[in-house]
Amino acid sequence: MSFGEILVILVIAILVLGPEKLPSTIVEIAKILKAIKSNIDEAKASINKELKIAELKDEAQKYKDEFSQTNENIKKKLSFEEFDQLKEDILNNTKELKSEINDLEKDIQELSRVEEKTQKDEKNTQKMES
Repeated sequence: MSFGEILVILVIAILVLGPEKLPSTIVEIAKILKAIKSNIDEAKASINKELKIAELKDEAQKYKDEFSQTNENIKKKLSFEEFDQLKEDILNNTKELKSEINDLEKDIQELSRVEEKTQKDEKNTQKMES
């Protein structure tokens, strides 16, 4: 609005309302304009929040899609035959490890027997010397 337009509106307001009602009317109009501005600011803030939420949802969907695609690629690379082969290899390795553990346990038992026999022999030798 230009200064001339404001001046015309002011003159019309003085003629219609009169000098007694004009100040209170201006105050009421100012309150209404302030409330409207406040509502507009709240609406802008709400819209900005919604836009941010929408952006976050889009970004989350993008990551979800990437994860799904990567997961799908992994599934394609490892066929069931490969899984079966891996399972068989693991079972074979497990059997071998169990066998080695049993062998080690036998060796430990044998060493314990040898140690006990050695200790007995040493005691007998000491008794014979005395």
